[in-house]
Amino acid sequence: MKEYQRFNFTTLFVIKMEYSIFVPGHITGFFQIIDNINPLKKGSRGSGVVLNKGVTTHLKIDEGKERVKVKINGEKDDKNASVTRKTVDLIISKFNLEDLSIEIDHEVDVPIGAGFGTSASGALGTSLSIVKALKLPLSYYDAASIAHIAEVEMMSGLGDVIAEIMGGIVIRTREGAPGIGMTDKVITEDLYVITKTLGKLDTASIIDHPQLKEKISSTGKIMIQEIINNPYPDQFMDLSYKFALETSLINEEVLEIVEIMKEESIGASMAMLGNTAFSLSEKPESSLENVLVSKIDFQGPRFINQY
Repeated sequence: MKEYQRFNFTTLFVIKMEYSIFVPGHITGFFQIIDNINPLKKGSRGSGVVLNKGVTTHLKIDEGKERVKVKINGEKDDKNASVTRKTVDLIISKFNLEDLSIEIDHEVDVPIGAGFGTSASGALGTSLSIVKALKLPLSYYDAASIAHIAEVEMMSGLGDVIAEIMGGIVIRTREGAPGIGMTDKVITEDLYVITKTLGKLDTASIIDHPQLKEKISSTGKIMIQEIINNPYPDQFMDLSYKFALETSLINEEVLEIVEIMKEESIGASMAMLGNTAFSLSEKPESSLENVLVSKIDFQGPRFINQY
């Protein structure tokens, strides 16, 4: 990312001080971890599907002593707000912003910590809305890159940000932040995404584990080329299922649900990384109880309810 001159809040011309933005969630089917000392170039290759459910970020900015408040669904949640706070810190540090009161409330309509890319959705919504509100000199990709850096440094994700800004069934062909990483898409009709979550999974414990990283990357590398050669929704699901089995990331409880979903849909697998089973289907019905039904999101982030 380019270096920019530093700003004081008094130099900024702020037209609107309140914004709401929706950022879709993202479920990864398979991936390859690519390390780099530069967080802009660190990330993952792989493939995943973007959902029309995710995180709506409500931002309020006032003048005042520097103060940042983050809530999730109206409640203080320091653990799950860590990536959002990191995003705010990066922006404040980059532009030397002083005397600001920033309030953020993430309205999350998918399970948190279960493979839906919510930390990336919240960070991306935070970065885009602050940049818009304060008219900071950052392009769309530069603003999104701040969210990517926050994700990488907090070890909460590697490729969700660039996927969420693209929409659809995304193929991440080169790792890195938006503007550095490269993506393609599977051409698909408007399918349903059906999910059932059994609990959380600590992303950092997997992407920072040497043996798991090696197995994930060697398996994912092969599958990326396969989805490029055969870019179809059913192929995406077949490869995701194969990835879950070959990496042994899926547990027996999730696998049992996946096998049921496979019989009722185009295909099913485990969300990477979360104790969540997901499927692509032409119909919104499922024989399983307590499922979450979404559709593929093709739009990416969008501002709503502007004041």
